[in-house]
Amino acid sequence: MNRLKQMMIFAHIVEAGSISAAGEQLNLSKSVISQNLKQLEQSLGVVLLKRTTRRLSLTDAGERFYTKCKTINSIADNAWEQAQAYLAQPKGRIRITAPNALMETLVTPVIAKLMKDYPGLKPELISADEQLDFMANDIDLAIRVGRSADSNLTQKRIGSFNDVLCGAAGVAQKNIDTLPYIANVWQGNSIKHTFTRPDGSEQLFSTEAQCTTNSFYACVALIKAGAGIGIVPDFYLSRFESELVPVDSNLKLPSNPVFAIHPFGKNQPLNVAVCVEGIQKHLQNLVGDS
Repeated sequence: MNRLKQMMIFAHIVEAGSISAAGEQLNLSKSVISQNLKQLEQSLGVVLLKRTTRRLSLTDAGERFYTKCKTINSIADNAWEQAQAYLAQPKGRIRITAPNALMETLVTPVIAKLMKDYPGLKPELISADEQLDFMANDIDLAIRVGRSADSNLTQKRIGSFNDVLCGAAGVAQKNIDTLPYIANVWQGNSIKHTFTRPDGSEQLFSTEAQCTTNSFYACVALIKAGAGIGIVPDFYLSRFESELVPVDSNLKLPSNPVFAIHPFGKNQPLNVAVCVEGIQKHLQNLVGDS
């Protein structure tokens, strides 16, 4: 590391024309510049610069060495500029995962707009109702219901929504205790819901799932077909007002917090930052933040 630093300082001395001028460019004292040059020459075992009271001139060895140092500085400057260019606007790959319902209704509209605004952005979207491992699946951003148990991940609450217990129009009006329950696999077989009524009182509901599936869309399809009842996010239910209805509009389930989760700590890439911001705003527009 010191070797590269000394080579960089040497190139600046040559280009600035003096040790003092190089110190001003690099915001280093004259003594620090001189010390680094001395150490570099000692390490190489050759004299790079001939110094007089008025000027510096390169030795033959110094001239050849300067050519290589100049190339290294040019590569470093280009790398710096390219890295900073990523701060100018989102570009490049970003891999996002979300549950099916959130991906279709919440994430994809935002990504579609960002792709139009930033043509260099290259999203990779993974719809999965199960929680994928970040490292194994090379995930940059996950939109999830509930906080992750992994304390190494950065987690930001971006809003919430409510599930609604619903059924097909002809089914929902029946006694819910007698209706088959359609569950996503993450709910398990033993179903328990605590509803809140407008007066603040609670109503408990428990049953066994008659059918389970690992697909949100399969759940919705079964419920729409009249096979039974199940929960659907309120923002998704609004798309099927003629096909799906709440079993009881007075029964409200607890809100579900939505989190944006990524592995980058405070120094999140611009791609992640703009996606999180856009998804958060879109969720608030859909259902409001509670």
